Amino acid sequence: MVAHILTPNWSADGHDVWGPTASWPAGAAAWLSRASVDADPASDTAALAAADAGPRQAKRADVCPPPRDRERVLLIGTYDLGHQPFGLASPAAWLSAAGYQVDCLDLSRSGLDAERVAAALVVAFYLPMHTATRLAMEALSEVRALNPAARICCYGLYGQANATTLTALGADRVISGEFEAELVHYVDSVVGPAPTAEAKSAPPTRDRRTAAGRGTAITALDRLQFYVPDRSALPQLTDYAQLAIGQSRRIVGYTEATRGCRHGCRHCPVVPVYGGKLRVVQQSVVLADIDAQVAAGAEHITFGDPDFFNAPGHGIRVVQVMHARHPNLTYDVTIKIEHLRKHRRLLPALAETGCLLVTSAVESIDDAVLGYLDKGHTRADFIEAVGVCRDAGVVINPTFVAFHPWLTHQILLDTFALLDRLDIVGSVAPIQLTTRLLVPGGSLLLELPEFAGMVRGFDPEKLVYPWAHPDPEMDELQVALERLVADSARADLSRYETFDRMWSLAGGNPPPRTATPPVDIPQLLEPWFCCSEPVAELVAGWAAPDL
Repeated sequence: MVAHILTPNWSADGHDVWGPTASWPAGAAAWLSRASVDADPASDTAALAAADAGPRQAKRADVCPPPRDRERVLLIGTYDLGHQPFGLASPAAWLSAAGYQVDCLDLSRSGLDAERVAAALVVAFYLPMHTATRLAMEALSEVRALNPAARICCYGLYGQANATTLTALGADRVISGEFEAELVHYVDSVVGPAPTAEAKSAPPTRDRRTAAGRGTAITALDRLQFYVPDRSALPQLTDYAQLAIGQSRRIVGYTEATRGCRHGCRHCPVVPVYGGKLRVVQQSVVLADIDAQVAAGAEHITFGDPDFFNAPGHGIRVVQVMHARHPNLTYDVTIKIEHLRKHRRLLPALAETGCLLVTSAVESIDDAVLGYLDKGHTRADFIEAVGVCRDAGVVINPTFVAFHPWLTHQILLDTFALLDRLDIVGSVAPIQLTTRLLVPGGSLLLELPEFAGMVRGFDPEKLVYPWAHPDPEMDELQVALERLVADSARADLSRYETFDRMWSLAGGNPPPRTATPPVDIPQLLEPWFCCSEPVAELVAGWAAPDL
């Protein structure tokens, strides 16, 4: 008899349930069985069906209204860590299903198309991160100049924190959280009644917060039944950042199996929006999205979930089926240090299904700083997690918030020394050791007593609460290290060479490297740094078109 397992902790939202474990590593299956002695197979089956159906059914394609040729919606992305934007592809599918003509522009890969802007009834900017929002602010004014009559909407994770600034710049609606249904609802409100009443989905009603302003700011946390993302209007995957393994390159796709997060890290932009809630993308949708990207040339998939093990059962099921369909496809995920330790028995399942690297937000090696950030792990936990990943055969890809008001020169030198001692220098993108703590509007850091008095008033142009280190030399060192990383990249230096130069610049004494370090460590060619202030070259990289 095959065990069906449903754990109360992971199934709190009725979405994350464990499937059959017959094909899992023996240790994982045994551990899961012990953890679910009282599990009821009938309730497991019901919960699994609920997860894949979703609490609110989306519109079926066969009841969608006919295309509205003059009702064009233009979705614009500015920057999404080098990925083909999921946040354009997903709403494109929803809007197309509602009968709208949808165009997409990714300004990280092309210029602002004046003709398409002028033709749009609604222009919607996708704001998945701080850098994207700053770039969108510049483009927004250009859109207003090109098409004064267009209605402008901003949607995505950074909408809520910056709603006041965005509406002041001309946004008519700002949407955060689960944005797809709300975006369709907003376009409906601009256009007017639909041709057939049954074709329109009812507006979300649960977990919806509004705030007054020139336009309405909405944070929607409904559980949605998703459409398979429509990537037909986006640049090809070959135009985006790739995965490097030595000299070889792999074309990278991107998808999301969950959104939101159960945890409360103080510096994380997800927490103020989702408030500890997790939303699951149905397994069939995730797998269909992966299938389509593989057909388009993807050789590797990045799962963009804030934490892949927020819903470990759902995640493992997805990658097992994915691996069965595409045995040569590799992938990467993001998992907290805390979850790497807690769910260590599941890591071999990741390795066996093609996981090449696990990104983990270490942030600091100092326990006091980790406490301020409420990370849920310690320095010792990080060291343990490195060993756990190594034993499981997956590469850990640590990320950091290297510079913050509590940083001391000794902590910085200890960071270099520890990474070298753990033999993971090749797994750390050098830019990670230059990043500055980001304090956007709504940040939970503003409630931290130890942070009081360290920040100045909100800067509406940079969209941050600026802070300066008590020791000006630390701020100067951060700027110098960032320049060194940029220069090293232009000179095509290895991560090891760049690391040693940074360590020396910080005042350390890197030991001589007696052997040539391995060059086959997997690394994404556009490193992740979503919780830090943007690198100067990124925010200077977009230019408005000639009018």
